[in-house]
Amino acid sequence: MAVKIVRQPNKLILLGSPTSAAAMSAGHEGAPAALRSAGLTDRLRSVGYDVEDLGDDSVQLSKPDEQSPRARNISGVLAALNALKPRVELAVKSAALPLILSGDCSVALATIAGVRRYFRNVGLIYIDRDADLNTPATTQSGCLDGMVVSHITGRGAVELVRFWSEPPLVRDPDAALFGVAHLDPAEQQLLERSTLRRYLASDVQRLGAAAAARSAVERIHGDKNEFVLHLDVDAVGGFTATDYPGDGGLAIEDTRAALEVFATQPHLAAIEVTAYNPTKDPDGSGAKVIIDLLADALAKRLEALKSAAAPVEKKPEPQQEPATSATPVPALTPNPVAPGAGIAIAPPSDPGETWSSDAGEDESEEPNDESAPKTANHDADESQGTGESDS
Repeated sequence: MAVKIVRQPNKLILLGSPTSAAAMSAGHEGAPAALRSAGLTDRLRSVGYDVEDLGDDSVQLSKPDEQSPRARNISGVLAALNALKPRVELAVKSAALPLILSGDCSVALATIAGVRRYFRNVGLIYIDRDADLNTPATTQSGCLDGMVVSHITGRGAVELVRFWSEPPLVRDPDAALFGVAHLDPAEQQLLERSTLRRYLASDVQRLGAAAAARSAVERIHGDKNEFVLHLDVDAVGGFTATDYPGDGGLAIEDTRAALEVFATQPHLAAIEVTAYNPTKDPDGSGAKVIIDLLADALAKRLEALKSAAAPVEKKPEPQQEPATSATPVPALTPNPVAPGAGIAIAPPSDPGETWSSDAGEDESEEPNDESAPKTANHDADESQGTGESDS
């Protein structure tokens, strides 16, 4: 029997994953604590949320790995993923919206896997300055953070591809890159032959952020299936409190407009925020930008979900004229149903109510790892490479 998850629109669960294990250097493992200290929880409560903070996992640090120069520090990355995944599962089942605060982007594997504990088809909106489509065969640095989308879609380091027992975690047509401003040559070549959805920063500017976001949701089937929203803050052009800042990304207002569209989708299953480095934010201005973006988008979500859940006032039905015929009206007799006929009536769905597709109510149940095939409709724009990066 499927687990019925009736989402509570105003309930958020904060989860911290303080890791820089997949990155080239330490620093942004401090992001969860820094964002809390900057007032994230109070700000979310001020816009109407009941916030439960479940704390942090153990810290995992970036460190040299001469034994695996093309896939550095896999053991640390796996330690972070294995710690986070069951906590995401519990948050999803609680009917809250999980908000994951982390350092590097690799936590996306644990977030998606945690959501897939209860939902068969899960998509991904991946907001990042970089495509993160390198592999151990194409990387120059061995930085696993620059391969995250490859791990998710079944092309990356073997140990991380197999983090989900039946890869890929997300099929190409169900994932959208959003706001990409930098592509390595190998990433450019991969995109030319893949069905990955992509909205480069230039596409977002041309189409308009809100329109591009709505298109991305539709194309990954996020209007029908659950999806995870990933935000790497280096996607914001000019944002400096990160390891790889740069110009040419998403304008701050475009980022805000896109986040509001994504956040107001009923099928949004989890949000994660990555790549903020508090050591590069001495005055806390970067933390304030992130908190403002999250609070504004989540306030819009709460407003939209409450509006959808509001009861619709029914108009009174016209009174029927009394029967004037002298002919007696026969009594209506219920149509008998034979015992054991097996007729089942599905319960009505209320706004915000979701039936998971493949999970049992028994806590000991193994995750359903199957992924139902879908028909791809691929018409992504071509893009130009601008250099090399593994971030």
